[in-house]
Amino acid sequence: MVFYSHCPLAGPRRSRIRAGPHDSGDANSLRYSFQGINLRGMNLRVGGDVDRMTTGSAAPADDVPLSIQVRGARVHNLRNVDVDVPLRQLVAIAGVSGSGKSSLALGVLYAEGSRRYIEALSTYTRRRMSHAARAAVDSVRHVPAALALRQRPGVAGVRSTFGTSTELLNVLRVMFSRLGSHLCPNGHRQSPTIDVAANLDLTCPVCGAVFYPPGAESLAFNSDGACPTCSGTGTVREVDDAALVPDVGKTIADGAVAPWSMFGLTVMPQVVAEFGVRTDVPFRDLTDTERDIVFHGPEEKRQITVPSKNGKLFELNFTYRNARLAVQEALHNATSEKGLARVNRFVSAQTCTSCHGTRLSEQARSTRVAGIDLAQATAKSLDEVIAWAPTVAAGLPTEMQPMARQIIDQLLAMAYRLHQLGLGYLTLDRASSTLSTGERQRTQLARAVRNETTGVLYVLDEPSIGLHPANVDGLVGVMRDLLRDGNSIVLVDHDVQVLREADWLIEIGPGSGTEGGTILTDGTVDTVSTHPDSLIGDFLSRNADTIVRDRADAASMFVHGTIGLATRPIHTVGALDVALPKGRLIAVTGMSGSGKTTMVLDSLVPALRAANGDGPAPAHVVAVTAPGVDRVQVVDATPIGTNVRSTVATYSGVLDDLRKAYAATEGAIDRGLAAADFSYNTGSLRCPRCEGTGQIVLDVQFLPDVDIPCPDCDGSRYAPAAHDIQRPAADGHTVSLPDLLGRTVREAVDAVADLPRALKMLKILVELGLGYLTLREDTPALSGGEAQRLKLASELGRVQSNAMFVFDEPSVGLHPLDTRILLDVLERLRAKGATVIVIEHDLDLIANADWIVDLGPGGGTAGGRIVAAGTPEQLSAAEHSLTGRYLARTLPAPPADDTPVRDRGDTP
Repeated sequence: MVFYSHCPLAGPRRSRIRAGPHDSGDANSLRYSFQGINLRGMNLRVGGDVDRMTTGSAAPADDVPLSIQVRGARVHNLRNVDVDVPLRQLVAIAGVSGSGKSSLALGVLYAEGSRRYIEALSTYTRRRMSHAARAAVDSVRHVPAALALRQRPGVAGVRSTFGTSTELLNVLRVMFSRLGSHLCPNGHRQSPTIDVAANLDLTCPVCGAVFYPPGAESLAFNSDGACPTCSGTGTVREVDDAALVPDVGKTIADGAVAPWSMFGLTVMPQVVAEFGVRTDVPFRDLTDTERDIVFHGPEEKRQITVPSKNGKLFELNFTYRNARLAVQEALHNATSEKGLARVNRFVSAQTCTSCHGTRLSEQARSTRVAGIDLAQATAKSLDEVIAWAPTVAAGLPTEMQPMARQIIDQLLAMAYRLHQLGLGYLTLDRASSTLSTGERQRTQLARAVRNETTGVLYVLDEPSIGLHPANVDGLVGVMRDLLRDGNSIVLVDHDVQVLREADWLIEIGPGSGTEGGTILTDGTVDTVSTHPDSLIGDFLSRNADTIVRDRADAASMFVHGTIGLATRPIHTVGALDVALPKGRLIAVTGMSGSGKTTMVLDSLVPALRAANGDGPAPAHVVAVTAPGVDRVQVVDATPIGTNVRSTVATYSGVLDDLRKAYAATEGAIDRGLAAADFSYNTGSLRCPRCEGTGQIVLDVQFLPDVDIPCPDCDGSRYAPAAHDIQRPAADGHTVSLPDLLGRTVREAVDAVADLPRALKMLKILVELGLGYLTLREDTPALSGGEAQRLKLASELGRVQSNAMFVFDEPSVGLHPLDTRILLDVLERLRAKGATVIVIEHDLDLIANADWIVDLGPGGGTAGGRIVAAGTPEQLSAAEHSLTGRYLARTLPAPPADDTPVRDRGDTP
C-alpha cells in the first residue's frame, strides 16, 4: 500500500508499508515496518471508516469524531441495534451470558475495524492474513483500526515461551551477547569488554586465539543457539516400546505389534517369521533376540506367500519394517491432526538429555552474565529477573555501565507491565502452550501497551479471566495507559470490580439468545446503576444480596467426614497438609500461580482416582483419605465438541428419544423409515447439500470464507422429506423434527410431553438457565458457562453421596445473575451428597462457599503454601490472607461468636 506524507523539509514523499513475518517464538505474529518515515512525533491516524491513512497535522478539534456510530446491527442475536460507542474512553459492555455482548464488541466493532483497515492493503498482502467477514450491520461510522484480545487466544507453537512471546528473551540475549563473559574457541573465559559492542574481534590473553564473540542470534534457540539434539524444542520424541506391544499376552499373528495392523503393514507378521521370530506364542515368551528383531530388525527383503482374493497364491518379496520404523514412517507421512493422533499413541516426549530441557546448545550456554548463563537466567521467574537485572551493571567495567544501564532499563520497562498484570510468578522459559487463557491474554495486553500505538480500538474479551481481585487494579492501570496514548477500549466483562472502572457502560439483554440482543441502557456507571431496566445495576451499586445459599457453620462443618491430602514439595508448591469437609461447597483461592491447580487438579484428583483403581498416584502425594468418595468428576469450561455436528440435542441425548418417536409415527412407518434415518449426520433424511451441517462455506478467493445457512434446508440440516413427517404437540398442532429442533429448549417442552425422558432433560436444562438455547444450537459455540451447565445436566437427578465434583474457575464468562444460577446448581449437587470444590477468583462465589482454602500469599516462589483455611467470615479476618482482605469488603459483618481463623501466615 502506498500513502503520502507531508514533510516540511522535503515536500511530499512516497513511502511504503512493508508487512513481513516476525518470529519471536510466535510464528503467526506479524510486524509492520514503515520505510522512509520517522514516525516519532508524527500524528499517524488509521481510520477503519476511511479508505486512507494520513499523517501530519491533526484535524480541527470540532471535526474529530467523538463516538463510533453503529446502526442496524444484526450479528447473531442482535436485533437491529443502534448504539453510539464513545471513542478514547474505557467502554464496558455488560449483560447476561448469551445476550449479545461479544456479538457487538467482536462481531461488529472489531470485525468492521479490522476488515476496513485490512481492505486498504494490497490483495497480495490480504491473501496471507486472516480477517473477519463483513458484519451484518447497516452502517458503522468512525470506527478506528481495531485489534482484538480474545478470551481464548490461540495457543502458540512448541518453540514459543513466555520469554519469546513477551520479547523479554530478545533483550536478555542482547544483554548476554554484549555484557557477557565469553569463552574463546579453546575454552578460556574472557572478561566482559566493550569491544564486543564495537563489533571487534577478541584475542584470548591465554592462548592468543582470535575470535568473533557471539551475537544475540547465536544465543537464540530458534536460530544458531539451538541444541543440536532437540533442535531447540527442549524435548525429544521417542518411540515407546511398551506402546508398540500394548498386550504382551497376544501373539504376533493375533496382532500383538499394534503399528503393523494400524498402518497397513498386515504382512509384517509373515515377514518377521522369515527372520526366525515365532509368531504363534505370546509376545512375553519371545527371546531377547526375537524381540530385538521385532523392534530393530534390518530393512531386508524376505519372500512370503500371499493369497489373492480368488484363492491363488503368489510368492512376493517384501521389505521388512520393524515396529519402530513403522511408527517413524507414519509420523513422517502424517498430514492431518487425525493422522498425528494415531501415531502419537506410540510416541512419548522426553526432556532432552543434551540440553536438559533448556533448548540451548552447549556453546550458547557458555556465556555468563553476573555468574549465570542464559539458561539459568530464563529459568528465573519474572519477579526474580526484575530483582536480578539491576545487580548486573555493578560488576562491569566503568566504560560498559552506560550501555548496561540502557539494556537493563529496557528489560525492566518491559517487565514492569507484566508484573503489574500479576504475571511475576511465571518463568521466562515456561512454554506458552502451558499458559492459561488469562495469562496469554494479559501477555498480549502488556505487549499492546509497550507498542505505544495511538488511534487504535482495542477490543478486550473478558480481560479479568484468571485475575485475583488484587491484580484487577493492575489491569485497569494498563488499560488507562492505552487510553492516555490516544487509543479507545471496548471490553466485554462480568467482573463488577472491572465494570465499575468504565467511563461508559453499555448493557445488553434482557435475556440470552433470542431473548436478548437489545440495548437495555447505556451511560456512566452511576446512570446504569440507577436505571430501572438494568440487570447489573444492583451489583454495581452493591445493593444486591451477597449470600444466596444456606452455608454450614464452623461447628458442624466436618460432620459428614473429612477428606485429607498430604504432599511433598513439587515445583514452587511446598509440602501441603490439608483437610477438606466432605459434602460441602469448598472454594480454593489464591493469586495466579499460588498452587491452586497443583493442589487440586495435579494432586487431589489423580490421587483419589488412583485410590479407586483408576491410574497411578502422583509420586509427590504422600497420603490421601476420602472415605465414601469413589467417583471424581472434573467439570471445566472447555467447548463441547469440535464441529457443528455436536448440538444441544445430541449432547443432551434428547435427539435419540426424538428420532425414535418420529420413527414410530404413521408417516415414518408407511415410508419404511427407522430411527437411524432421522439422524442429520448419517440418516437418509439429512440434507444432501450441506450433509447435515446446516451451513455451507463459500470460498471467495482472497476475501475471507463466508459461512451461510444452507440454501436448500435453510439451516435445518434436513431434506424436505423430513418436514412431511409430523408428530402432535401439546398445543394441538403437529410439528416436524426439523422444526422442533429449531425451537428453544423452553419452547420444545410442550412438544415432548409424552416422552418422559426427553421431557425430564429439557426441564433440567430450563432449570439450569439454558432454556433460551435452540435444540440444534452448535455446542462448540456455547460460552464457557453454558458448556459447564450443559455438562452437568445429566448429573442433577442422581444420588451423589459417593461423588466429588471439581470446577476450575466455573464463574468465567458469567454475569452475576448467572453466577447465582451456578450456585443453585452447585447447591443441588451438594444437596444430593456430593463434595463440590471450585477453584475460583470470583468474590461472590467465594463468599457463598462453606469452606475456603487460601493459597499464597503470592504466586510462583512467593506462594505455594496454605495461608489460611476456614469459613468465609474466618478467612476475611485472617491477617495474612490477601483474598481475605478483598472478601471482607464483600461479606456482611461476621457473627460475633465465630471461631478463630486457622491462619497459617507464620508457617514456614
